[in-house]
Order: sequence, then C-alpha cells, then structure tokens
Amino acid sequence: MKYIASRLCLVAMLMVAFGAWADIAGDVRKTVEDSTEFLVNKLEQERETYNTDPNKFYSVMEEALSDSVDFRRIAARVMGRYRREATSDQKNAFVEAFKKSLFNAYGKTLVESGEFQIDVLNADVNPRDEDKATVELEVTTATGSKYPVVYAMYKNSNAQKWLLENVVVNGVNIGLAFRDRFEQQYSQYNGDIDQVVTNWSSELAENEIKEASSDKGGQE
Repeated sequence: MKYIASRLCLVAMLMVAFGAWADIAGDVRKTVEDSTEFLVNKLEQERETYNTDPNKFYSVMEEALSDSVDFRRIAARVMGRYRREATSDQKNAFVEAFKKSLFNAYGKTLVESGEFQIDVLNADVNPRDEDKATVELEVTTATGSKYPVVYAMYKNSNAQKWLLENVVVNGVNIGLAFRDRFEQQYSQYNGDIDQVVTNWSSELAENEIKEASSDKGGQE
C-alpha cells in the first residue's frame, strides 16, 4: 500500500513539474514571438532607412532588440578569457562596437534579402534549469529557402524577463564563431584590446552571418 502511495505521489509530482515546464515554455515562446513580430514590423517600416539614414536605422534596431537581447552578456562571452585583461571602459566600448556591428550586419542581411518570413516553431525548457530554454525558429527567404535558427534564452533574475544569450544559425553557433574571431583579432593586434575594439566592424559580423547562412545551405 505504501509502495502504491509513493508511486502515486511521484506521478503527481511529475505532472506538476511537466505542467510548470509547459507554462514556462509557453512564456518564453510568447516572448520570442512578440519580439520577432516587433522586429519584423520595424524592419519593414524602416527598410529604406538602412541606406538613407544609417544612424536612424541603428536606433530603430536598438529599440527593437535591446529589450529582448542581452548584448552585454553576449559580448562578454565573445571576449572570453581576454575580458579579464580589459578595463571597464574597454568592456563598455566593445559592447557598443559589437552591438552596432550586429545591427548593421543583420539589418543589411535582412533588408537585402527582400521578403522573408520568420516562424517560431517550439520552445523547450532545460530540465536541469528552468531559467534556461531553447526556442526553435525557421527563416524562409523570398526564394523559398529555409534556415533553421535556435535561440538560447535565459531568465534574467533582476529584470524578471527572458533574454536572448546566443543564436545558432543553420547549425553554426554564432557566439562561438564571434569568440574565435575576437581571438584572431586579439592575436592580429598583439593583445591590444583598444585596437580590437576600434577595428571591430560590420564586415566581421557580416562574414560570420554569411558563413552561417551558407555553411550547409538553405533547405528547399
């Protein structure tokens, strides 16, 4: 009798856990859906601004993404172990340089790609940490090519909201790709972080994005 009762308790606990995970997954999925819709609408509205007023386009992208993307966290991971050598000013400067390069590169890619569609497919909560989740998306271009995208999300304890901390495009981990690029730049400039920051450009970001998009090719 005690055995049956314990089994029933275990089942009940699992049902509660799965229910909680389902609620969390729904929450993070809605966050991504809302932020994606907002971004796409902004890009459509400001498509021409990319060429006519780059500064305005940058501001629009920052407005569309700053509330859902943790750029400081991403930039810190891109700097990797070299972040320990950087001053506070250098860290802040790299966050801004990195952020602007992403805005310009992704903006150019999306604007020049013509019509596109982004679908949020599903969200999965990490069973070992309910404050982390992955969200699968699919980008469909005007030609019909489809590219799988995975967002790595985490629940910010201070802001109490879900934020993006990494992206995998077409199987390529963008965060790791940028970290490798930072290390290359660090070596190129003999450990001069100021030079790395100064020379961190949109072209570097564009190259990583292009490589990710063409690494395996889009699915027809």
